[in-house]
Amino acid sequence: MLDSLDQAISLIAPAKINLALHITGQRDDGYHLLDTLVVFAGYGDRISIARSSADSFRITGPYGHSLPADASNLVLKARDRLRAEFPDRAFPVSIELEKHLPIASGVGGGSSDAASTLKALVSLWNINIDPVDLNNIGLAMGADLPMCLHGRPLIARGIGEELEAVTAIPRLPMVLVNNGAAVSTPQVFGALKKRNNPGLPNLPRFGSVNDVCAYLEQTDNHLYAATVELLPIIGDTMDALYSTSPRLARMSGSGATCFAIYDTDEAASAAASLISNAYPLWFVVKTDSSEGEN
Repeated sequence: MLDSLDQAISLIAPAKINLALHITGQRDDGYHLLDTLVVFAGYGDRISIARSSADSFRITGPYGHSLPADASNLVLKARDRLRAEFPDRAFPVSIELEKHLPIASGVGGGSSDAASTLKALVSLWNINIDPVDLNNIGLAMGADLPMCLHGRPLIARGIGEELEAVTAIPRLPMVLVNNGAAVSTPQVFGALKKRNNPGLPNLPRFGSVNDVCAYLEQTDNHLYAATVELLPIIGDTMDALYSTSPRLARMSGSGATCFAIYDTDEAASAAASLISNAYPLWFVVKTDSSEGEN
C-alpha cells in the first residue's frame, strides 16, 4: 500500500524469503536458472520519496551506515533508469531509505528497495506503464527485481523473470535470523557442485501451515551447501533456530539470513525472544509472510 500526502510517498520494501530454491541449470551467459517459491515478509526497509527542488538521497536506519549513498546504490539506479525512460514526467525528488535489513543477507534487500523506489516513482510521477515494461526496467538492474515488483507469493523460474502468482498460501509465522556474517552471492554460485537439479514439485493445495511445511520438506535450498562451505558460521544460525523446535528452518537465497516457520505467532515470538536473549548482537525479527504494504 502506498501512503501519499502532498506529493510524498512512503512504503515498506519487504524482505524476500526463498522458502525453497532449486538450481536447475546455467545459461551460456553464466546466469543460473532457478525454480523458487518466494514469499514476502511483513518486515523490511522503508522508502520515502517526495517532490523537491533538487534531487537528494539519504540513508538512515540501523544498517544504513553500511551502504553507499552514491550512484552505485540500487535506489538511485532505479530513479535514474525510470527518469531516462520518462524524462518529461520526472521532476526532482528527495529520497530517504531507512535500512532495517542486514546488507548482503539473502533476503533481497537492495532489490526490494529498488522495486519500491520504482513503484513509488511511477505513482509520484504519474507514469502510465505496463507492468511487463516495468519488470523489464527492473530486470536490467538485477534478476530479483521482477519478483520484488510483484511483492506477493510467487514461483519464479528462468533467471527470476518468469513469474507465476501463488494465490492460496496461508500466512506463515516466521523468525528471521542473521548472525552478522556476509557472503558474496557470486562466490556462492561459483562454489556450486551441481547446477542441473530437478525443479520444484507441483504445488498442492495449501490449507494450513502444516501443509506448507510438508511440501517444503520435499524441497531444498541448493545454495546452502555452497554457502556453508564458504561461511561455516552459518551453521550456528541454523542451530539456534533448530533449538526453538520450529516446523521448518532453512536459509534464504544465498544467505546468510536464515528463517524458521512456526505453527503460531506465539511460538514464533517466543523463539525470537530466546534467540535474541542468547545472541543479543544478532539480527532477529519475528514476522510473517504477509503481503506487507505493497
